This record gives sequence, structure tokens and C-alpha cells, in this order.
Amino acid sequence: MFFASDNTSGAPPEIMAALLNANEGYDRSYGNDRLMADVTARIRHIFEAPEAAIYLVATGTVANALAIATLTPPWGAVFCHRHAHIEMDECGAPEFYSAGAKLVLVDGPHGKMTPDALAQTLATTGASGVHGVQRGMLSITNVTEAGTVYTPAEIASLTKRAKAHNLPCHLDGARFANALVTLGCTPAEMTWKSGIDAVSFGGTKNGLLGVEAVIFFDPAHAWEFELRRKRAGHLFSKHRFLSAQMAAYLENDLWLTLATRANAMGQRLGQGIAALNSAALTHPTQANMVFANWERGGHARLQSAGAIYYDLRPQPDGRETARMVASWSTTEADVDQFLTALRG
Repeated sequence: MFFASDNTSGAPPEIMAALLNANEGYDRSYGNDRLMADVTARIRHIFEAPEAAIYLVATGTVANALAIATLTPPWGAVFCHRHAHIEMDECGAPEFYSAGAKLVLVDGPHGKMTPDALAQTLATTGASGVHGVQRGMLSITNVTEAGTVYTPAEIASLTKRAKAHNLPCHLDGARFANALVTLGCTPAEMTWKSGIDAVSFGGTKNGLLGVEAVIFFDPAHAWEFELRRKRAGHLFSKHRFLSAQMAAYLENDLWLTLATRANAMGQRLGQGIAALNSAALTHPTQANMVFANWERGGHARLQSAGAIYYDLRPQPDGRETARMVASWSTTEADVDQFLTALRG
């Protein structure tokens, strides 16, 4: 019953086999390996973007931070949701790698910015001229930190506000595959067709050992990103081991298969909790993340049964709150055992 995060699971056998194969013999370093050429071609095909520039890094933090640094100057404002991952969980990395860009927070229910809130924030940013940060870029998280999913229409509505000020738009897709499975749309529809300029295309939370792709739909950003990646210490020498993971991830739509499993278990858990009289969902369960609250005593029962998840702050009325995340390897038995323990 390990629901702490989807990045706590192991890697599927296809990924481990790909690493063993990549370990045979020799190949070029620093991203010039043969597998990387295949990865680039596959991602371009999947995203319907034949000129896209694609790079691999090992962590989601650096994927987001370096993409943001490439798209905005140090005096720029990065507009994001108040509870976005880049705000809550990156230890200031976007500000650090961009040499000072400021995260400007936008409100909205269930982890999603609203177009009106974004428009109001855009209108007031930079109003003091040289004395304040200037409008820089927009960053959207999908799946959000509340487990909800932006539709392509919702993304387009937000990017339209940003584009009115000539701002580039970034998508933090650490759980990109989970969002795509929920929406049933194409990667292109969720990204560049909706106004997105750059994507952090996640793999680690969906079964990889540690690989994220950074995609720029305008290849004019490529050289600057390459320099930033090297200067930041995130250009891997034995890059083929990153390429091998991503190549296997994309082979036969494994990435979508893994996300489908995780989402199905998330839905099973969310529906099971919602059916209990003593519990309720805090946010809609739209992918593989579940936020819920229940009567006092639930944590004690779950933890004594061996459940591992995020125990959040209790609500003012004393109810207990929690975050659970299903992974590609979560089983129906895991979910059902959790629900049994919660029921008591």
C-alpha cells in the first residue's frame, strides 16, 4: 500500500531491459548516441512537430528550471498557479537558473488558474515600470498539483491571455502521460496547438529511473538551452542511458500503457473513498492523484495497516486530510486493502 508518490515505484521490465542493451559495447557521449536520434524522431512524430528541438535531462526540477530560464529574462515574471510545482516543490530552482526571474502567483480552484485571474495579474504586473519585474512567461502544470487536468480548451484560454502580451508559454508535464490518458486528445492538441511553446515531458513519475525530455517547438531556443544545460551541470556524459530509457518508454506506446494503469488505480481509489460515508474527496480525481479527508482515526488505522501516503494538515473541524498517488505498478489489491483499512 505505497501511495506516497508515483515516483516511488520501480521501473518496468522493458526499461531495465533497454538499459542492459544500451550497456553493450560503445556509443558516442553527450547526447550524440544513436538512441538519441531515434528518441528525437519519435517525439517529433508523437507531437506532430518535425522541427522541434528535444533534449533529455535526469530530473523534473531541472527540466522545468532550464526551460523557464531559456524563455524568460532575469527581470521577468513567471505566471503560475499559487500551488504549482515550480512554486511549492522546486526549492527556488526556477529563480536560481533564470538568475532571478520572479514567480507571480495566480489563483484558481482545484489547482487550476482561471483566465480572469490570469488576466488581472497580467494587467497589474509591470505597472511600476523599471521599478518592478516585467511580464515574462506563463507556466501551466498538467496534471496539476491538486490532481486535476486542464483540457486543451482551458490551456488555450490561458495561453491566449499570455500571447496578448507576447509571452511564451511552458507546460510542466511531469505527469504529461496521465493528463493525456484522461483527456483522450493528442500531444499536439494539449501543447502547441493550444499555444504552448515548450514542454517538460515527464518520464520519472511514470516508470522511468530518471529521465525527462524538454521540448521546444521553436528550434531557435535550442542553442541557448544546450549552453544552459551544460553550464548547469546537467549534460550527461553517458547520455545513452537516458536515451535508452526514453526510447523504450515510447516504444509500442509503453508510456501510455503505464499511465493508463496508474490512472485506473487512482480512479478506483478515488471512487472507493467517495463511496464512504466517513470520507470525502478534497479535489476531483481526474488522473492518478487522490486528495481526500475523513473522520479522525483514519490515519491511525491506515498507518497501522502499513499504508504509506502523505498525511496532510488536519482541517479546522478535526477531519484528517491526505494525498495518495497511484503508480503504474499499483494493484487492485493495494487499493482494496487501503479502503478496507480506512473503513475500519
